[in-house]
Amino acid sequence: MYKNIIFDIGNVILDFHPKAYLGKKISDPDKVLEVHKELFQSEEWVMLDRGVITEEEARKVIINRSKANGDLIKLAFEGWYDILTPIESTVEVIKKLKELKYNLYFLSNFHLLAFEHITEKYDFFKLFDGGIVSYKEKLLKPEEAIYTRIVEKYGLNPEESIFIDDVEENIEGAKKLNFNTILLKDPTKLVEGLRAYGIEL
Repeated sequence: MYKNIIFDIGNVILDFHPKAYLGKKISDPDKVLEVHKELFQSEEWVMLDRGVITEEEARKVIINRSKANGDLIKLAFEGWYDILTPIESTVEVIKKLKELKYNLYFLSNFHLLAFEHITEKYDFFKLFDGGIVSYKEKLLKPEEAIYTRIVEKYGLNPEESIFIDDVEENIEGAKKLNFNTILLKDPTKLVEGLRAYGIEL
């Protein structure tokens, strides 16, 4: 009997496609790839997820480090939260699961300011019974401690829980604690994934 459904946020609840975002701001495709690597794949981006650096600190370090793309990185930081838009099919599933009385949680690697932005902007986050965000815990998926944290905080039984994520390593991390899982590479397949566990929406 499944009681708890746990969602990752990026590319499960909200779209997060930084290359497409950069492509709208930067006309040169080569520069898009360079800025993507220097910004979204930087050590500081991970540090933001872990909550050990502020966005302003990260911004300064990344811009100053770039020999050729400082101005473009500055441009990329302007309004980057706009990249985080709802995946409507997932939002509908969340609403239906709530109606069916499932307990809903999120478990995500996320930055402080970005998280505050999305939870203020999108009312459907009020449907969740709680959640764990990396920056608050100073922990990251797929570290075992972050899965243990959600279990302990909400008194969850992993065998009664289904964890949904788009990253295979994060799924494997959850499996080690006996969570049931859905590796969601295509958000439109979410209903199908839940149906495999006998959850009909």
